[in-house]
Amino acid sequence: MDGLTLKKLLRKADENGYAVPSFNYSDIWDFKAIVQAAEEEEAPVMIASNPLVVGELGAKFCAGFANAAMDQAEVPLIHHLDHSFTVEMCRDCIDSGYPSVMIDASKHDLETNIQMVRQVMDYARPKHVHVEGEIGKIKGKGIEGDFKGGDFLAEVEDAAALVKATQVDSLAVGIGSAHGFYKGKPELNFKRLAEINKAVDTPLVLHGGTGIPQEDIQRAIKEGINKVNVGTIIHCTYMNNLREELNRAGDNPYTLDVMKAVYPKVKEVVKRWIRVCMANGKA
Repeated sequence: MDGLTLKKLLRKADENGYAVPSFNYSDIWDFKAIVQAAEEEEAPVMIASNPLVVGELGAKFCAGFANAAMDQAEVPLIHHLDHSFTVEMCRDCIDSGYPSVMIDASKHDLETNIQMVRQVMDYARPKHVHVEGEIGKIKGKGIEGDFKGGDFLAEVEDAAALVKATQVDSLAVGIGSAHGFYKGKPELNFKRLAEINKAVDTPLVLHGGTGIPQEDIQRAIKEGINKVNVGTIIHCTYMNNLREELNRAGDNPYTLDVMKAVYPKVKEVVKRWIRVCMANGKA
């Protein structure tokens, strides 16, 4: 399944009032949980590795088991590189067989952001690889403060300029969300989202889904979000249940026994988020 298929999936989601959920994995076990959840919910799903995972496991290793899973899956699955800050990692993942990559140059000025996105697009387009860019700021873990502040928001003019200059396949927009759990109440700027959605004709992405209330996620989908990223709740569910199972196993744990007890807990969280995105039954 290639990047052209993903763009069609996102367009279909836009036309039918749901979002394609994207879940971050750390290893083969939470990857397995995501795949099984997608099949049981009959949902199209993206499965994403961040640069730390790629750096530790290797792009070819990640692409190898992901592409095997995509070939065997009963639902549309897309493997994705999340938040690469370098053009080089995007190229490496494309060469390794990733059908979708994200170049996050949002920390740079607009001109540099456009330049980096264009470099990835030029490399990806002949290989039919989907490229996601980002405009505005999506803050890091545990951010406190006013989520309505201008520092968190994408400018409409910047979003339009980036899309026009690069023809990027999808665009993550800063509208007040943050990665990780929130210490303050997140307040998405739906007005800004609607303005960006009107200004650009490209699928829009919401990052930092974990701490956002369900009703706000679904309102964002109605206002133009076509893909929702979820990561922190997956990692925390995995690690917390792993800790519990290891404590239960005592001094002689067996890997398969422990993991077969852990990954179904992750799967249930993934299934709940698929339903939050209203993607169940949309495969």
